Amino acid sequence: MKRVAIVQSNYIPWKGYFDMINSVDEFILLDEVQFTRRDWRNRNRIKTPAGPVWLTIPVRAKGKYFQTISETEVSDPEWAERHWKTLIANYGRAPHFSAYRETLERCYLDCKESHLSLINRRFLDTICNILGIATLILDSATYSLVEGKTERLVSLCAQAGADVYVSGPAAKAYVEEEIFHAAGIMVEYFDYSDYPEYPQNHPPFDHAVTVLDLLFHTGSKAAEYMKSFRA
Repeated sequence: MKRVAIVQSNYIPWKGYFDMINSVDEFILLDEVQFTRRDWRNRNRIKTPAGPVWLTIPVRAKGKYFQTISETEVSDPEWAERHWKTLIANYGRAPHFSAYRETLERCYLDCKESHLSLINRRFLDTICNILGIATLILDSATYSLVEGKTERLVSLCAQAGADVYVSGPAAKAYVEEEIFHAAGIMVEYFDYSDYPEYPQNHPPFDHAVTVLDLLFHTGSKAAEYMKSFRA
């Protein structure tokens, strides 16, 4: 039974995103769709003494209302250095920051990509490697794309040879499951509820932050606080 998920790329996503990647055989990044502002595509949250704050990659979006995520370009090449300094300032004393410092510093400071999709993929690959996730990750441009929100997903799953399509729970509002069933593909919704808390600086606890927060606080035990790694 081949399990496939299809999701837009996000910047340093939360742990649930990586749980979904780890739960499937193939993960398709659907970046040939419209870039949405004030979303997770180019930003994510970190914990600070003053509460959660956004780390945002500045992009060229003015007047580009219909550009795709893959077409979206960075507007300030200095963003990576700023983000890395912010992470050091807020997580430098976290118990396991030093274990990942060299890898992530290189990921940030050597980042020369000008397009958001490539930046997001750079960090996804790095974090998957840290977590030991070996799922095949492909760009949607690898496949032929058809019109229609559900039809496109079904087509991608069929081309990938999927038996099961795994989606986030929010998709229940728009996914037409009967189209999947007609194609012989089952639909499952990933459950993001009941994640255990971990020792996190700056209470109250907040699940809705980048997975880097989990890594910096729990180190090699990060998988114990995720669902897909459980037996």
